Amino acid sequence: MISYIENYKGFKIKNRKKYSTWIKQVIFSHGYSNKSIGDISIVFCTDEYLLNINIEFLKHNYYTDIITFDYSTEKSISGDLLISIDSVKKNSQLYNQKFEDELHRVIIHGILHLLKFDDKNAEQKSIMRQQEERALLLRSF
Repeated sequence: MISYIENYKGFKIKNRKKYSTWIKQVIFSHGYSNKSIGDISIVFCTDEYLLNINIEFLKHNYYTDIITFDYSTEKSISGDLLISIDSVKKNSQLYNQKFEDELHRVIIHGILHLLKFDDKNAEQKSIMRQQEERALLLRSF
């Protein structure tokens, strides 16, 4: 089950069904079945909230647009995606993108982490970016 938690004043995700369908399509495109989808929570929050999580759980004292907590097992894709709406807004302006497009990229970035893609070095970052682009093409909204 994919759930959406809006902890950001004034932000409400529209078309939850379309988002969930798209996320599932991306997961399916990597060889997983409907039975493989466990619990995925997508939490929309502020920069400050995410910074506190970053410090407390990851010991990183910097802002980020997303933190992914992966609870997947061999049989189930599960995890929490914590997304800073503040950072998504800033990045959309910085990269000259529509807010929705940047939000989609960040969401799918987190999903790709649940699918075991990483971005710790240049080669991994390149593969991650390719996978993000591929996933964005699957959108129907």
